[in-house]
Amino acid sequence: MKKTALNQLHHDLGAKMIDFGGWEMPVQYTGIIEEHLAVRNNCGLFDVSHMGEIEITGPGSTAYVNQLVTNQIDVEVGRVIYSPLCYEDGGIIDDLLVYRIDSNHYLLVVNASNKEKDFEWISKNAPDDVKIKDLSDQYGLLALQGPKSEEVLSSLVDFDLSEIKPFRLVQEEVNGKEMIISRTGYTGEDGFELYLSPEDADETWNSIMESGEEFGIMPAGLGCRNTLRLEAALCLYGNDINEDTNPLEAGLSWTVKFDKEDFYGKKALVETRDAGVERELVGFILKDRGIARHGYDIEVDDKKAGFVTSGSFSPTLDENIGMGYLQKEFVEVGKEISIMIRSREVKAKVVELPFI
Repeated sequence: MKKTALNQLHHDLGAKMIDFGGWEMPVQYTGIIEEHLAVRNNCGLFDVSHMGEIEITGPGSTAYVNQLVTNQIDVEVGRVIYSPLCYEDGGIIDDLLVYRIDSNHYLLVVNASNKEKDFEWISKNAPDDVKIKDLSDQYGLLALQGPKSEEVLSSLVDFDLSEIKPFRLVQEEVNGKEMIISRTGYTGEDGFELYLSPEDADETWNSIMESGEEFGIMPAGLGCRNTLRLEAALCLYGNDINEDTNPLEAGLSWTVKFDKEDFYGKKALVETRDAGVERELVGFILKDRGIARHGYDIEVDDKKAGFVTSGSFSPTLDENIGMGYLQKEFVEVGKEISIMIRSREVKAKVVELPFI
């Protein structure tokens, strides 16, 4: 298994480690619920260095990145844009963040399990005036998340963190180390991402933990990262979206800019838009005991009407929640549905997203 630069630190902290897409990663330290609530109420620090970073540069980079993704990215330098990356048939290759570092310099932050496939697709279609590099090994990535994040990080920087607005980036020093700092998040809370040299990861982690001690900071694993993003109704690639789903049915139509001249998947997505989707990603709360797992059937009136993509106990709501694809005719807030949990029927109802 691959290991991040912080692997030994996680072991020293007593983390429970798992195989996550070929990476040995911490799923929890003290417990998923405790870490989840720390992020919701105070702050938590994640190691997400397994994520991939693909650099696109050259005179044609803006035109090419705009061709690659469904969202509009010819924005000012310093912006971060969330977007699906689609095949010609509209299926989602990946969902990623596009960092506009400079006028002809972009950094695409991709899911770890998709990095090779993404890089192949991006490289295969690249024009001659564009250069593509996989820089994943050159970056460590820490995510400081929670309402106290700005207070924690402020003691380690010499500039006003409030100047970094949501989905913006700066290149500054943290505790004397140069890095890219952005403000996106994958938890439904405020927070910062620190793209840094792997050699600086240990020292930066320890500095942040020391600064955050008075604010109730906790190391946080991938377990609570999943429950946090689910409460915020943020899609997880491989669960809620994949090559067999498209952005329109996944609730991501806001990321598809049909007024762009062209992008991969546009024709197929225009046809889907005009015909109407057959299913939609919805949220639901279970009325009875049980956890809705990925792949479980959703039934309406004793007939299959969809399937679960994500499900978990929600520490914030103290409810069992989930998301799944439901046939369009049944998509209605308050609609009674059934989740088939190991052939046991568990009642649920459709609710508005996000959950919090």
